[in-house]
Amino acid sequence: MHRVLVSSLVAARPRWLPLADSILRRRRQSCAPLPLLLFNRRTWSKPRRVSRGITMASRKANKQGEYCDEEMLSHITWWREKMERCRKPSSVQLTQRLAYSNILGLNTDLRNGSLKDGTLNMEILQFKAKFPREVLLCRVGDFYEAIGFDACILVEHAGLNPFGGLRSDSIPKAGCPVMNLRQTLDDLTRCGYSVCIVEEIQGPTQARARKGRFISGHAHPGSPYVFGLAEVDHDVEFPDPMPVVGISHSAKGYCLISVLETMKTYSAEEGLTEEAVVTKLRICRYHHLYLHSSLRNNSSGTSRWGEFGEGGLLWGECIGKSFEWFDGSPIEELLCKVRELYGLDEKTVFRNVTVSLEGRPQPLYLGTATQVGIIPTEGIPSLLKMVLPSNCGGLPSMYIRDLLLNPPSFDVAAAVQESCRLMGSITCSIPEFTCLSAAKLVKLLESKEVNHIEFCRIKNVLEEIMLMSRNAELSAILNKLLVPASVATGLKVEDDILMNECRFISERIAEVISLGDESDQAITSFECIPKEFFNDMESSWKGRVKRIHAEEEFANVDIAAEALLTAVTEDFLPVISRVKSIMSSNGGPKGEICYAKEHEAVWFKGKRFIPNVWANTTGEQQIKQLKPAIDSKGRKVGEEWFTTTKVENALTRYHEACDIAKHKVHELLRGLSSELQDKINILVFCSTLLIIAKALFGHVSEARRRGWMLPIISPLPKDCVVEESSSKMDLVGLFPYWLDVNQGNAILNDVHMHSLFVLTGPNGGGKSSMLRSVCAAALLSICGLMVPSASAVIPHFDSIMLHMKAYDSPVDGKSSFQIEMSEIRSLVTRATARSLVLIDEICRGTETAKGTCIAGSIIERLDSVGCLGIISTHLHGIFDLPLSLSNTDFKAMGTEVIDGCINPTWRLMDGICRESLAFQTARREGMPDLIIRRAEELYSAIAANNKQTASMVHNEPYSLSSTVNGLVEKSDSLGNRLEIPPGAFEPMRREVESTVTMICKKKLLDLYNKHSISELVEVVCVAVGAREQPPPSTVGRSSIYVIIRSDNKLYVGQTDDLMGRLRAHRSKEGMQDATILYIMVPGKSIACQLETLLINQLPLKGFKLINMADGKHRNFGISSISGEAIAAH
Repeated sequence: MHRVLVSSLVAARPRWLPLADSILRRRRQSCAPLPLLLFNRRTWSKPRRVSRGITMASRKANKQGEYCDEEMLSHITWWREKMERCRKPSSVQLTQRLAYSNILGLNTDLRNGSLKDGTLNMEILQFKAKFPREVLLCRVGDFYEAIGFDACILVEHAGLNPFGGLRSDSIPKAGCPVMNLRQTLDDLTRCGYSVCIVEEIQGPTQARARKGRFISGHAHPGSPYVFGLAEVDHDVEFPDPMPVVGISHSAKGYCLISVLETMKTYSAEEGLTEEAVVTKLRICRYHHLYLHSSLRNNSSGTSRWGEFGEGGLLWGECIGKSFEWFDGSPIEELLCKVRELYGLDEKTVFRNVTVSLEGRPQPLYLGTATQVGIIPTEGIPSLLKMVLPSNCGGLPSMYIRDLLLNPPSFDVAAAVQESCRLMGSITCSIPEFTCLSAAKLVKLLESKEVNHIEFCRIKNVLEEIMLMSRNAELSAILNKLLVPASVATGLKVEDDILMNECRFISERIAEVISLGDESDQAITSFECIPKEFFNDMESSWKGRVKRIHAEEEFANVDIAAEALLTAVTEDFLPVISRVKSIMSSNGGPKGEICYAKEHEAVWFKGKRFIPNVWANTTGEQQIKQLKPAIDSKGRKVGEEWFTTTKVENALTRYHEACDIAKHKVHELLRGLSSELQDKINILVFCSTLLIIAKALFGHVSEARRRGWMLPIISPLPKDCVVEESSSKMDLVGLFPYWLDVNQGNAILNDVHMHSLFVLTGPNGGGKSSMLRSVCAAALLSICGLMVPSASAVIPHFDSIMLHMKAYDSPVDGKSSFQIEMSEIRSLVTRATARSLVLIDEICRGTETAKGTCIAGSIIERLDSVGCLGIISTHLHGIFDLPLSLSNTDFKAMGTEVIDGCINPTWRLMDGICRESLAFQTARREGMPDLIIRRAEELYSAIAANNKQTASMVHNEPYSLSSTVNGLVEKSDSLGNRLEIPPGAFEPMRREVESTVTMICKKKLLDLYNKHSISELVEVVCVAVGAREQPPPSTVGRSSIYVIIRSDNKLYVGQTDDLMGRLRAHRSKEGMQDATILYIMVPGKSIACQLETLLINQLPLKGFKLINMADGKHRNFGISSISGEAIAAH
């Protein structure tokens, strides 16, 4: 019936179309809205099906050609996709009231949905058409309002409530108060939306006249809204700029194009590997991602990436993100996209800041960056946090991160290293190094919104540059820093030009901006007028520019203030005097001169005050002049507020003078911004240079504290071949970057690498830590930074590639071995004789025999390339393969036998280590003893079988215990002899006491021999049983203690308050009857060393600790007691 009625209405006359559409809408409320099907009266000839959203307003707009073209339809479709992603119940309900017939999403049949000419909706529609994919906020009085699509976005992502609740008869509308605009913009840009802000023209308007409006600015992710910032009196924080990124592919490899709208710059890095591109996408927060059509044509010829071979990693990174395809010339087309996206003029020029990859090492691969913690990864020590002190974050930290991710050329690295060397030797004081974001600087100058505070910061930057230039020691550093600053900014500035420009800009700022040393800009103050009034009226513009530039305006304010004082004195003071003279203790009339803050006025406030009954008294004339105070809209303020005509005229004159002066000050600020726009490049260069200076000074101070040293960087020729001996790396006293060598808790290793290493060693023996440490030292060196070693000679590698763990990817349908092979393929194919390749536990994810052969083949390949590197493995069958190797050495992480147990030494040695310590490792991690014993039986059976087979084949005896290259190879059946079943407590206590006493005696003897302690301390281990407590003699003395729990697990700690600490432990559940062993030691530092030593040594003795995490990061071990000494004992 509905369908028949609608068809009849459409057939009758076109003017009945709105009614037909309304009936269809009520009939199909549960259906999803359809895309716009535009209707043209001129071509109408017969009844047709009309989609939802066709209204007279939409046809009128179609006829006017405002949003009927194909491009606008694509924008409406884009918004529809956004609406379908809404999840909040309130925003979902709002989306049901949308109509997809216009770019606002307004249903013109609903209340307040009119799009007629002259309406606010039509005005908003015209603004929206200019930036159709931006959320539009329109200033309406004290609110910023959004309608249609934009209102739904505000409710969904900014946490705002819709106007009028969820009533179904009105269009979606939402907004925020003026004071909350910044927070709302932050919420929207954080979710990836761009926002267009429409402001009202402030000032008086005629009755019933609509205020004029204009687009005041935009807020994009990484580019905030800056309108009006020149008028504020505080600094404004800026987010990191977010580029628009485009990716293409050519015969050279992948190309990543990055465009920064704020800086008007772009870079195009060509010849990148797939892993390098993915790494850059992971670390970069970008505004929009565009993929070039050249990516569709991968090496397999398939349209779906990752189906075969190359492209799968990049496809997996992009598929879960929002991106768009583009064609044509990658750079030119992407720049056109950016101009369109940000509403820029077609003639807007972007400066090319691309740094050529020629002569530079390859950017870090994703695996390398994550496994040394440059990209934050759970469980991985962060190299970035060790390079800089904790108080050196923000822009300096970002520079170091980018430097490590994109190692520089040899010349730049040498300049950075020389800067670090000079910084470590200077004796003079250094500047504060004011760090100013280049993006913030450019944005504010181009928008002419630099306030006086930011001008002072700019001047500080320039003054610090000139200070460095005047000082002999700092001048040498400044000259070296010009090189990395030039690379970072894409600008080349000579030293003399830099100084001249800095001097000119600094002097110009000093001529205009008030630097706080002027005495002619004090806030007006009179005794009879509240100070808050003048402070609110004048503090927003005084003290910003020098008075000489606005002398007339300032003088007019002073004159107007004097006139106001005269009016208040003549009209209000006589009344005040009369009120005071008749005041009584029983509550007579009261009156005073008060500041009405909301109305920006000074009025007389009288309580129980009636002027017309005070005739024939002192001040009668003034009392007769009093009249009720009214606000700006002509309404009476209240019963207690009074004023006079003279005071009101004086107030008006004063306000006008202040407004003129304020306008003049802001005009001067914006004029100076406009004048300095020609100096943007110099200012960007100076700010970047100081950021680099602060980063390197922070690095040198932290590295020296940690015991790091500057290496010698040896350049490698481009045509380096295997026969040349220049490809070598020597690291003396290398230690893990996450340990502090000055605390004496790191095992030092010497690494003399002239070839490829095949590294073996037990579980927990330090293989992975060795790879990370070598990788970090090499990476820091080729960036010109200090390294964690006593001395080092490191080549300037063309690439550093580290592969550690591999995990499966169910989303891509790939196993961990597939992922591993994909990553190692990239390493092997990109490796050259100038590369450093580090692979941890190669081919661990497949069956042993074939994995061993693949690993052997990879080793042969890297050997033939002639690169340096380390390949660690537990596949000992590799050494039985007939490999053809000429550039490979066998190395091992050493082991030693102590009390019949095999323990790691964490030291690099020559040879092969076939001992894995697998059983001990499993036991320490809590594997049930029954399983371990059965595993030992199975291992013995296999060993016996292998022995029999070997005897038959080779006709020679076989022994489980043998020596390979001086390293002990022994069966794991020795196991953990200290595993004690629950209940056998007394033997357990004696064993713990004996072990702890022995370890502490050796450590204290070692400290005494090194003169670290003045006298040899007797070690006395005292037991405190259940319901016992330590004696008073322990109060205020340092001690170490070991708690033996009922489950035979230990807890090791140190304290200066043994009684209090024991009380705290026993307050926990299950610890009431725990026994404690303690030893008094000379001082807290000794206690800390012994605590760390026990935490790392007791597990090696077979004891289970519950606070193993306290020593978990010391992967090379922390013992300074030699293994031979312990074994001898």
